[in-house]
Amino acid sequence: QVQLVESGGGLVQPGGSLRLSCAASGNGLSINTMGWYRQAPGKQRELVARITNTGSTNTADSVKGRFTISRDNAKNTVYLQMNSLKPEDTAVYYCNVAVGVSWRNIWGQGTQVTVSP
Repeated sequence: QVQLVESGGGLVQPGGSLRLSCAASGNGLSINTMGWYRQAPGKQRELVARITNTGSTNTADSVKGRFTISRDNAKNTVYLQMNSLKPEDTAVYYCNVAVGVSWRNIWGQGTQVTVSP
């Protein structure tokens, strides 16, 4: 059983920064890609950024230059450093990992990020 524990969300003013963390745990864990998605009210869930187990990344155009994804393989943890936050970044952010040979998708419970004056 794989579990994901997210942390780091909250309320921040425009221009501010937040750092999200997501730690994965489970027996015999074999993690492939780790990533962050977000879902704003009334909108579909969208990819923010993801990173492979070799460190290759891809990032949504809307956050390029502001958000940085990284991971610590020894800790099975993925991070999302979010700088220069904008009100349109307000959403619930979900951690996602693909595990095992079948690349099974596991989702975190979500953490709220609110950008408001």
